[in-house]
Amino acid sequence: MSQLVCKDLVLGYEGHVVQQDVNFSVERGDYLCIVGENGSGKSTLMKTVLGLNKPMGGTITFGDGLRNNEVGYLPQQTQVQRDFPATVWEIVLSGCQARNGAHPFYGKEAKALARQNMEKMHITQFSKRCYRELSGGQQQRVLLARALCATQKLLLLDEPVSGLDPKVTAEMYGLIERLNREDKVTIIMVSHDIGAAVHYANKILHVGSTMFFGTTQEYRRSAIGARFLAEEGDDKNA
Repeated sequence: MSQLVCKDLVLGYEGHVVQQDVNFSVERGDYLCIVGENGSGKSTLMKTVLGLNKPMGGTITFGDGLRNNEVGYLPQQTQVQRDFPATVWEIVLSGCQARNGAHPFYGKEAKALARQNMEKMHITQFSKRCYRELSGGQQQRVLLARALCATQKLLLLDEPVSGLDPKVTAEMYGLIERLNREDKVTIIMVSHDIGAAVHYANKILHVGSTMFFGTTQEYRRSAIGARFLAEEGDDKNA
């Protein structure tokens, strides 16, 4: 049974259609990368799956024991978010808010989960540091730990390596890969890095004037995949 099925989705906002006929599904343990042209609706799709935007048509179905409030989300950062004046501990712990229900205080279980995810992201030493004092890569690790506090099942990542230098980008990709491979967390990631997408993901959703959904191998063999890989200089394995 699929964890998430999107069927005939129409994406948009304020009455403006951005993309339509979006169809894809993810199973537990999948690593899906969403690629495509700028302005094709990739981030809008993320927000629609999360319930932040209402679909203008079509259906979104959660299954395999996954509820719509059990999805972790790492959004694209704005400058305001980068300057947020809170400690690393406070930000990571806030990821437990959904599972905390109406209780105003975090219990032992939530705090233990926050500590566990900070260890997993190698940021325990920054616990008392102010978030805005950290580097871009360290901030992304904090936000990833926060997203993991919301779920151990499905993570939505919107350009998680944007603005990071090559070394930190490689480290972040490695962390995400281990979450997928070792912890069996399903990953859905928006990416402009087509080379990384076909390297790490087992499925590709290409949105734009031409739509594609299938395995990474099928994407490499498709006309749209071959064209994009050639444009990015990553067609050596196509």
